[in-house]
Amino acid sequence: MNMKDIDLQDIANRIVYEDNHLLIFDKRAGELVQGDKTGDTPLLEILKNYIKITRQKPGNVFLGVTHRLDRPTLGLVIFAKTSKALERINALLRTGSISKTYRAIVEGQLAFGERKILENNLIKNPKNNKTYVVAPDTPQSKLAKLEYQCIQNFDHYSLLEVRLYTGRHHQIRCQLAHLGHCIKGDVKYGAKRANPDGSISLQAYQLEFIHPVSKQPICVKSTQSLHLASKKS
Repeated sequence: MNMKDIDLQDIANRIVYEDNHLLIFDKRAGELVQGDKTGDTPLLEILKNYIKITRQKPGNVFLGVTHRLDRPTLGLVIFAKTSKALERINALLRTGSISKTYRAIVEGQLAFGERKILENNLIKNPKNNKTYVVAPDTPQSKLAKLEYQCIQNFDHYSLLEVRLYTGRHHQIRCQLAHLGHCIKGDVKYGAKRANPDGSISLQAYQLEFIHPVSKQPICVKSTQSLHLASKKS
């Protein structure tokens, strides 16, 4: 993909935070964070080119991926603009010092206001890139913990706000499916039908942390609408 094919204003509008060290971007469902075997141009390269052009940067632009979002998921992704910021953000992620709040539309009705903590042992099967709930004593399994609250109901779905306490592979998708409430559109984990655009109704909605360099509190939210889109389906 050439930069002439990319809407620079659209990219600018979806940068929710930027300084000399960090760039936080509001990813759409279907966009790829980092390159994979598909060969599609990832956001990492698009944003590098965006910075090079709009900030008139000579030479190569440094931009580090600190974490990923699954391709069918939308919401906030943190990129590091310096190696120091990359190292420090990674340290915050490892210690759970970045508060991550997601929103998910799930199949079925949960009681409005219901709040629960889910703890399961998970294991990833790399052959099918899928995670499973297993018995606590299963070798190589890892404990996964999240908290959810039902914040809105639709005719056949519920909107949940989910806080992650651990960062396991496909954790939210797997744990909610195991609960009996698959994420809307997530046929990989048992949803009844796919979303027309191939997305799943899961959004990295809010990030809250102490800036690793300036030490100022950062709290950003995705501006995309998850619940409004679901009402039409």
